[in-house]
Amino acid sequence: MKERFEAFYNDHLKKFGSTAQGVGWKNDVAQRIRFEQLIKLIKREANNFSINDLGCGTGDFVHFLQENSFQFTYQGYDVMPEMVEQALHRFGQLPPIAFHLIESAHEMEISDYTVASGIFNIRFNCNDDTWLEHILETLSSMNKKSTDGFAFNILTKYSDREFMKEELYYADPGFLFDHCKKNFSKNVALLHDYDQYDFTIIVRKTL
Repeated sequence: MKERFEAFYNDHLKKFGSTAQGVGWKNDVAQRIRFEQLIKLIKREANNFSINDLGCGTGDFVHFLQENSFQFTYQGYDVMPEMVEQALHRFGQLPPIAFHLIESAHEMEISDYTVASGIFNIRFNCNDDTWLEHILETLSSMNKKSTDGFAFNILTKYSDREFMKEELYYADPGFLFDHCKKNFSKNVALLHDYDQYDFTIIVRKTL
């Protein structure tokens, strides 16, 4: 599976470069819509917060944060060497921005927040139970590495059936909301109203 995963993203990166398509999104608009949901995790008045970006790709979330005038310290993490290389080429490796090649989410440093966009969508031939176990383990790591909260998006089981693909994983929003509520925080939001085939869950550990 790892070989197929790497081949998929390397192919996109070669074709499209450091763009939304290069990390597997349909286009820049689709990516921005997801970022706009994830950033709801952070209060507008928050200043100089630290944030982990799990599955950072080529670092597009950095640009989004800069565009929105946030003051932040950023740690980007990816399992793909080519992604990290491109991110370093775009943004460098100087404070407050850094990128890291990792093998699993538990290698992240502790930050105020953690976000993950699109990392749970592609499972290829991995069965549902095994992939869900991977998702829950990753969420547990995100929780442990986030002092104030975390957010993630994932494809929804309410997608139009004629457009659903075998190699993608479509999650049950209610199940993941319930899991986060029971295991991570009483303050959990499920966002499923932005006209895309996915949903976003925000877990706030502080008010």
